[in-house]
Amino acid sequence: MATNQQKTTIRYSISFKQMVIKELEQGINMRTLRRKYDIRGGATIQQWIKLYGRQHLLNKIIKVETMDERDRLKQLEADNKKLKMALADAYMAKDCLEGVIRMANEEYKTDLKKNFGDQLPESLKKNIK
Repeated sequence: MATNQQKTTIRYSISFKQMVIKELEQGINMRTLRRKYDIRGGATIQQWIKLYGRQHLLNKIIKVETMDERDRLKQLEADNKKLKMALADAYMAKDCLEGVIRMANEEYKTDLKKNFGDQLPESLKKNIK
């Protein structure tokens, strides 16, 4: 049986956010500020820092990886680029072929997909639609 509890949302004013950031710039620890002002969200102060352009207060993340990992990432990115190009080529070829079929339909006053669709095996008919 669920109870209907009212949820409380806390909204902080701009001046409050700026005050917290100023204290952070003065060297007070983020965890201390969260406890001092009862700020419950773990990323709340970090969002304020980004919002007010004080990224220098955020911890820097340094990624350490092996050469094999770096090479693998580059290879995957290159493969992804090739696949995107191949997909774009396939779409262009499809569009061109549909254009040729449309022009042939207009020239010969027929519907090639409909006329040839009856003669195709069931496995290929699914791909045409």
